Amino acid sequence: MQRSVVRPSLLFYVILLVTIAGGALTAFVAPWTDTLQRDALGTLGLFVLVLGGWALSLTLHEFGHAFVAYKGGDYEVAHKGYLSLDIRRYTDPVMSLVLPLIILAIGGIPLPGGAVWINRWALRSRSVSSWVSLAGPLSNLAIGILLTIAVVFAPMPIGLAIGLSYLASLQILAFVINILPVPGLDGFGAIEPYLSPQAREFGAKARPWAPLVLFALIIGLPGFGNALWDMTDFVFGAVGGDETLSQLGQMGFMFWRY
Repeated sequence: MQRSVVRPSLLFYVILLVTIAGGALTAFVAPWTDTLQRDALGTLGLFVLVLGGWALSLTLHEFGHAFVAYKGGDYEVAHKGYLSLDIRRYTDPVMSLVLPLIILAIGGIPLPGGAVWINRWALRSRSVSSWVSLAGPLSNLAIGILLTIAVVFAPMPIGLAIGLSYLASLQILAFVINILPVPGLDGFGAIEPYLSPQAREFGAKARPWAPLVLFALIIGLPGFGNALWDMTDFVFGAVGGDETLSQLGQMGFMFWRY
């Protein structure tokens, strides 16, 4: 693959700088004091860090799909701008970006947001098609693990550790949700090439609304949502994550609830 094909957009760098600014503010002004009294500037920094970090991860998630598709034979993704790391290329402004960010802010659930349109017929094999689907959630898992390792091994202010821990747990939760074999999610996309024509037809019909039904189940059935969080906490803890820091991050991010 030619280096020139992947050209990060200016918007990607802008979001990156905003996220870094949020992290810097969180680092210098902790969102919580020792008595758990909230600091407004620190909370603002944490909110920007998490929201900006989620936007970056959404971009990298969809870029992962596109990059593997390009390597697997669908060269149209380059012409569609999917290799530009421009979040606007992966989203419908309302349904794919605004709505998931609002749901993240309100419910703390990282609902999948972006979308890339892959020409599956151009891919070399069913195996490649599966890896195209898996590339997105695996990028979330990788980001979550890397952020967790950074918190564990890199000396940093407590405020930044809190923000990065919560962002890491959200990335792992996004992996857990996306890997479910639900039409419209990447877990279903990974097994779809091996399903019968009837099952694929059902998946195509269910794809527009199935993720929203899943979100409703997560909110409406606490046991189901707790099971997803339990899986997330298991992976998060297995790589050294501190659940207390993550919970403080959630409290700071969703400041209107606490």
